[in-house]
Amino acid sequence: MPQWVADRGTTLWSHHAMKSFGTRSFMPSPPVPPAPQPVATGAEHPQAPLSIHDMTVAYHRRPVLWDVDYDAPFGKLVAVVGPNGAGKSTLIKAVLELVPRASGQVHFFGQPYRKVRERVAYVPQRSSVDWDFPVSALQVVAMGLYRRIGWFLPVTKKWKVKALEALERVGMADYAQRQISQLSGGQQQRVFLARALAQDADLYLMDEPFAGVDASTERAIVSVLWDLRKSGKTALVVHHDLQTVPEYFDHVLLLNMRLVAAGPTSDVFTPDNLRATYGGQLALLAQVGHKMKLGGET
Repeated sequence: MPQWVADRGTTLWSHHAMKSFGTRSFMPSPPVPPAPQPVATGAEHPQAPLSIHDMTVAYHRRPVLWDVDYDAPFGKLVAVVGPNGAGKSTLIKAVLELVPRASGQVHFFGQPYRKVRERVAYVPQRSSVDWDFPVSALQVVAMGLYRRIGWFLPVTKKWKVKALEALERVGMADYAQRQISQLSGGQQQRVFLARALAQDADLYLMDEPFAGVDASTERAIVSVLWDLRKSGKTALVVHHDLQTVPEYFDHVLLLNMRLVAAGPTSDVFTPDNLRATYGGQLALLAQVGHKMKLGGET
C-alpha cells in the first residue's frame, strides 16, 4: 500500500509523508512581525469545533506560526487568509499533527484529535497528491470510509453506494470508474472533496480547494460549502482570492505568522486589517477595498 493511502482517517498522506512535504514546501520565512494589537478570537470556548491555544510552529528553528490562539465557530464557513508564506497551510497541518508543533494545545470539540478523528475531514492541496497512482475516482472516495468499513476489509456494495453518492454531490458520478490520472485538475479536486464528504464529518479543513480550478468547479465547491453550513457543519478553508471572501464566507481568520484578526467577515474583513495582514501590497488592497465599497452601496 503506498504511503498516501494509509491516511489515519483524514488524509491520503501518511504522517511521515506529510511531515516531509510540509518541511520542504516552505521557503525561509521572514523575521517574525511585531505582535498585532489584541483581537477578539473567541478563544474561550473549549467545546469549539477547533480550539487552538498558544500554538507555535517552526521549521529548522525558523518560526512559521507564532503564539496562535483561535476558536472556530460552530456551523460557519471560515476563510483562512494571508500572504504567501504566512503559515496558512502549516496551520491546517499542525492542528492535524501532520507537522510538529513547537508549543501549544489543540482540541477538537473539546477532545484531543486522536479521540475525534472521525469527526474531522481534511482536503489537502491537490499538488501534494500522487495522481499517477492507479486508482479510480470511486476508490479514492471509498478511502474516506475506511475507518467505518475497517482496515483491510473489502469495500462492499453498501459502501460503494455511499461513495457514489458523495461523487454525485460534486457532479462526478459519471467519472466514478475513471482513473484519477485521467481527470482534469478541477475534477481531481472534486474527487477529493467527495472523499471528505463521504466521511460525514462535523469539521472540514480544506487547503486551497479553489486553487487552479475552473469556474464550474469553483461553483460546485461553493455549493457544497453552503450545503455543509446548512447542515450545521464547520469548514476552515485556506483561500487566496480576497475579492470572493465576503461572498463565500461567514467568518475570516487573517494570518501572517501571527493571528492578525478573526471574526465575522463583516467586522474583520476591513481595509485596515487587510493592510495589517498584507503590509505594502496596496494595489491589491485598493482593488478589494473598492469592491467592498461598491458592495456596501448596493
